[in-house]
Amino acid sequence: MLEAVQVKDSGEVATAADTLVGRVVATIRQRIAGRTLAPGAKLPSIRGLAENMGVSKSTVVEAYERLAAEGAIQARRGSGFYVRRLPPLSLADVAPKLDRAVDPLWISRQSLDAGEGALRPGCGWLPPDWMPEASIRKALRKLGRADAATLAEYGTPLGLPALRHLLAHRLAERGVEAPPEQIVLTESGTQAIDLVCRFLLEPGDTVLVDDPCYFNFNALLRAHRAKIVSVPYTPSGPDLALFAQALTEHRPRLYVTNSALHNPTGATLSAATAHRLLKLAEQAGLTIVEDDIFGDLEPEFAPRLAGLDGLERVIQIGSFSKTLSASVRCGYIAVRRDWIEGLTDLKVALSFGGGRLAAELVLDLLKDGSYRRHVEALRQRLARTMAETRGRLAALGIEPWLTPRGGMFLWCRLPDELDAGEIARHALGEGVVLAPGNAFSLSRTARHFMRFNVAQAADPRIFSVLREAMRAAALGKTV
Repeated sequence: MLEAVQVKDSGEVATAADTLVGRVVATIRQRIAGRTLAPGAKLPSIRGLAENMGVSKSTVVEAYERLAAEGAIQARRGSGFYVRRLPPLSLADVAPKLDRAVDPLWISRQSLDAGEGALRPGCGWLPPDWMPEASIRKALRKLGRADAATLAEYGTPLGLPALRHLLAHRLAERGVEAPPEQIVLTESGTQAIDLVCRFLLEPGDTVLVDDPCYFNFNALLRAHRAKIVSVPYTPSGPDLALFAQALTEHRPRLYVTNSALHNPTGATLSAATAHRLLKLAEQAGLTIVEDDIFGDLEPEFAPRLAGLDGLERVIQIGSFSKTLSASVRCGYIAVRRDWIEGLTDLKVALSFGGGRLAAELVLDLLKDGSYRRHVEALRQRLARTMAETRGRLAALGIEPWLTPRGGMFLWCRLPDELDAGEIARHALGEGVVLAPGNAFSLSRTARHFMRFNVAQAADPRIFSVLREAMRAAALGKTV
């Protein structure tokens, strides 16, 4: 029997969801998203659903017509209504069943949409005044004097050769041997993962992720209709016993992770765990996608899976949004030689020549010696801010899960088993965007955790709001 469950997604206004028709629509949407009604399945008859939900037949007819209009179901003359074979994707519907107010997509939207006055200790990037503004302006002026082809032509399929050569040198410094012909430039790190998923995954394939992990990994994998399995993350990497068990039980195609300055925990993959992880991957035929987007923020380079593996089973991706500019969209994929042709063809099909201007700008910024000085200053500034933020959080009884070697994140446990989601909802009303733990946890076992971006936590108002939000959450528990 269908259960009348009221669901509101981001595109449905509250008044529609509160009507009887909206209630029926929401119920069917939820059943489709949860695969209780699988693609191709026949929906209940109009009379049967009306009786089941206690509504009129005309209400069910209107609900079915709405669902058909949006492409979720289709009518077959003389037969009834059926779920479409490939129902339209709604990330709001297929996301982990968290409260919509604090789910992963909401965190991204609130952080990106927040006005200038909002405080964003829950976001995942550095403040604008931490970026090399003078160097960016200088590079833009130089780019404005470039020849017509640079300003107006498409880029080459692999991407700007000079930038790929420079990236090959930078990767070699971290022990990753990736010649320029094994590097593909992308529009961003997110597009890099998207291309890899398009290249290697089929709908229904299993992908392993860490628990907790960067929430957009989950959102992106759901967009590819993958089956996601999470493995608990420890201070030295994934729990190897449970990782091996997941390999045996689920036969995953990919494992997506950060090996350096893990998001959200700030942990670093140990050399011993890295070697064992690669051994397990080889035995299982598993491909690993190593997101190295935070690598430049490390005070000392930790082992890279791509370096230990030689790009045989490991694909490394990265970008420059965390250290140069989130507005300049440029990333890369370093991958085994025999996959380059297929990935390049896919890139051309999806984005044609790519962003040549962005690549030229990044090249100019990276080859300038000031970039190394800028990154070193970032590391030192983050270390100071990390210590300050830890002190402020400790005064509220909030303790970090571990002390990171570097980077911008503190993964913290709240005192007294307070609900991070409730605290985040309260803080949002005061103009503070927080990042509650279950947004990062596929298993939803991080209810009492929260990620803090120390670079975005300088304003004392954050901690005043946080204190009040914690007090309100504590009172809610006792009522």
